[in-house]
Amino acid sequence: MALLAAGALMLTAAGCGGDDGDTVSGGPPPNTVKLPNLKGQKLQVTAVWTGTEQENFTKVLKEFEKRTGAKVSFVPSGDDMAGFVGSKVAGGAPPDVAMVGQVGVMREFAQKGWAKPLGAEASAELAKNYAKGWQDLGSYEGKPYGVYFKTSNKSLLWYNTSAFDYAGAKVPKTWQEFLAQAQLISDSGTDAVAIGGQDGWTLTDWFENVYLSQAGPEKYDQLAQHKIKWTDPSVKKALETLAELWGTKGLVAGGRSGALQTAFPDSVTKAFGNKAEPDAGMVFEADFVAANVADAGAELDQDAKVFPFPAVGADAPVVTGGDVGVALKNSKAAQALLTFLASPDAGTIWAQSGGFISANKNVKFSAYPNASMRKIAQALIAAGNDFRFDMSDQAPASFGGKPAQGEWKALQDFLKNPGNVEGIQRQLEADAAKAYKN
Repeated sequence: MALLAAGALMLTAAGCGGDDGDTVSGGPPPNTVKLPNLKGQKLQVTAVWTGTEQENFTKVLKEFEKRTGAKVSFVPSGDDMAGFVGSKVAGGAPPDVAMVGQVGVMREFAQKGWAKPLGAEASAELAKNYAKGWQDLGSYEGKPYGVYFKTSNKSLLWYNTSAFDYAGAKVPKTWQEFLAQAQLISDSGTDAVAIGGQDGWTLTDWFENVYLSQAGPEKYDQLAQHKIKWTDPSVKKALETLAELWGTKGLVAGGRSGALQTAFPDSVTKAFGNKAEPDAGMVFEADFVAANVADAGAELDQDAKVFPFPAVGADAPVVTGGDVGVALKNSKAAQALLTFLASPDAGTIWAQSGGFISANKNVKFSAYPNASMRKIAQALIAAGNDFRFDMSDQAPASFGGKPAQGEWKALQDFLKNPGNVEGIQRQLEADAAKAYKN
């Protein structure tokens, strides 16, 4: 974690236009992996991605088609991947490959026999290109099942340079400094932080960063596995800390009710859609915000800059996330696609398009389109096995991965009423105990 945090601290310098010396590569991707001839075969792939993310993933699939002769169709799953795949399995027609956003859901798929273990070629490519920590996350009962294709640093805040300049705000390093700068932006006439509260997963990311920094990695691991209860005093302290932001008038764009009606992409637009007079000075989320910044018409490293999530406790938090590709059919084509996704070839394609970070250590940093993204990628690779994965994504899907229930719903209720700390703790613990069955 120290390595990743150190790398993250370079983000501010990168946001000021620094470079790591690499030249940006926009050329063809490398061709390092041997793939079979799949002419005449069809594959269906599902993921939660829509909009720009779907377009960029489609570029990866097109290259796979070009190299193998296979035909690949993409079907969006919606936010409820477990429900979508479950219905397709029940109907006897699951997609060939699913890009799963929660490790808990991946493990459920493996436990039920829906997901198929990686074949020899995919396993070899994975071992060659990924740190053991990422390999372990894609495994179940000692067998490799998944390839973490798209990963993310989920401990970042993106700020509108015009809003900061007008307010005289500075990049904060601690939570108290962050609250002070947020108030300064609010006092200047711009709401401080846009929150995409309509999407409950964004709220889990807020909680996880505060909790990891404040309670520490050991407690984080215990809570992630439900070895301590959500009624624990450490959870109360984290919720009270979040309430300092969520419960203060003028700090949340559109107020709490407005935040609950704001989808994640729209939260980025609030900060960068009108560069000179934004609706919010900052937005919190992972490196994939870069793609939404571009969609909003702003330019990264100029209109939009980024800094690490401030330290709430002794150390700044570093939370990672990722989408893992798993085969839902025992087929040569499905295994070939996972082999391709485990190669630096596939990662390079999306890296060049932006809004993407790869845990593949053989994707060249020069593939990333700007200094900020290169620094974020370097920090992730430098961490090796030392990172903490998104807590809600480790949980059973019914608690950590479904809209309108579990942790997503409880934290939306907390955003609505940040004064109800103990009530939300009881709600979280009841839902967790049911999901974890303990």
